[in-house]
Amino acid sequence: MSKAVSSRTTITGIEASGAYPVHYRFSHAKSGNRHLVVVFANFSAPDDYGWSNGVFDNVRANILWVRDMFDGKNSYYLCKDMDFELERSVITLISNVMNSLGLTPDQCTLWGGSKGGSAALHFGLKYGFRNIVSIVPMFRIGTSVQKRPAIADFMMGGHVTEEKIRVLDSVLPDLVRSQANRSANLYLLSSPQDENYPVQVEPFLNLFQNYENFNFIYSDSPFITDHTTVTRRNVPALMGLLNLLVDGIAPRIGVVTNGHEQPDADTSGINGYLKATSQVRASFAAPVVDTPAAGERVHTGVVEFTGTAPGAVRLSFWEKGKYIGSPQVGPDGWWSWSREQGWAAGEHVIRMFAVDAAGFHSPRTEVRFTVPPGGTAAPVRPAAAGAPAAPVVTVPAPDQHLAGPGVVIAGHAPGALQVAFVEGGVSLGATVVAADGTWTWDARWAWPEGPHRVECYAIDAQGGESRRSQVGFHVAGAFIPSAAPQDVPRY
Repeated sequence: MSKAVSSRTTITGIEASGAYPVHYRFSHAKSGNRHLVVVFANFSAPDDYGWSNGVFDNVRANILWVRDMFDGKNSYYLCKDMDFELERSVITLISNVMNSLGLTPDQCTLWGGSKGGSAALHFGLKYGFRNIVSIVPMFRIGTSVQKRPAIADFMMGGHVTEEKIRVLDSVLPDLVRSQANRSANLYLLSSPQDENYPVQVEPFLNLFQNYENFNFIYSDSPFITDHTTVTRRNVPALMGLLNLLVDGIAPRIGVVTNGHEQPDADTSGINGYLKATSQVRASFAAPVVDTPAAGERVHTGVVEFTGTAPGAVRLSFWEKGKYIGSPQVGPDGWWSWSREQGWAAGEHVIRMFAVDAAGFHSPRTEVRFTVPPGGTAAPVRPAAAGAPAAPVVTVPAPDQHLAGPGVVIAGHAPGALQVAFVEGGVSLGATVVAADGTWTWDARWAWPEGPHRVECYAIDAQGGESRRSQVGFHVAGAFIPSAAPQDVPRY
């Protein structure tokens, strides 16, 4: 029911044939283009899907976004507990999509930034893909994840050792030293203003001297201030490069051809694969609602939803396309949920679906009820004594005008488990707070144009709620990829 920030129509699915389920989004090519772009995410990507904010809207190719989220943690798309079956699960997804499209590795571009740039390099070189765009990659992966203890524990099995760091640090350098896929069209971007450059990039550039078409884009600008802004500053040039690669033009000296569209190409292969791996499974029973009864008139603003959903771990509730809650389902399949804010007078149509442990969705269930005029709304519960501090919002800036239609809200809430969001008395959703206290939330729907004021509150492990912070912003309209660099959201 959610809408990705991109205006492209996307299909979500899970490749579950490997040892680790891999979540993906896919968007069909435009005008019969015969190319596939595989996109890997960095650490700050919304919902762990990189570059999903509309920058690829004008790219004609098929787009496959691969999510880096396994058992709730990032992994550099490589391993859990030093088990590299996770990597094999990822390449299984990419290969299956490519084969379903009737494409070869020569018709693919692998793309990513930061840890996604490391993944693009790794998978592109190891598995023989023709085009690789790697933006500010981390070559010493083990050293990099030491700065993120939760990720280091996940990748190294909860016991970080010098030997495991050495193994992960050697993955990319050893691959390049072996001259794997030395004929690839390889584009690597970095900057001296990137704090990681002296340790993570510069020492390894000479390893590419025997690569036939290695291109190093050295972005030196006073407007680049750190690792993140390298990418933001170079978005227009990177999009131009990507469109050339999609058209079959790898910038070099020589004669090239481009085009090769097939508007009438048979799509039954990819359509069959998308259906087989769809995130919505018809065999997974939709949740059953016991209360409220269909069409019930509820004489108070407080409504308790109850029912059953065997095989599910949680439900997801939506009204008018907006997320409003996600109750847990017990081992016996029973669930109940009510929200603190009351319901406005009038008819309400609530849609919900069940989610299992692997992330698959059930078909939707719909329930209608009516709150007559004069129904009372439940008061907002004040923060209790000892509750966590109110979250601090750092993005967007107060009353900032945003290009839209997507909006990312971020900040920090040390000591909290989650941060939840409300607008106009309607719950919008929640996001997990990282171990370092930071959080990022992207609702993945198109926000209406105009002013918005969102309330945020922190929730601790005991269920205590903080006082509410507010962030106001103005959504101007659709995202324009050619916008000035300072207006381009971070990835």
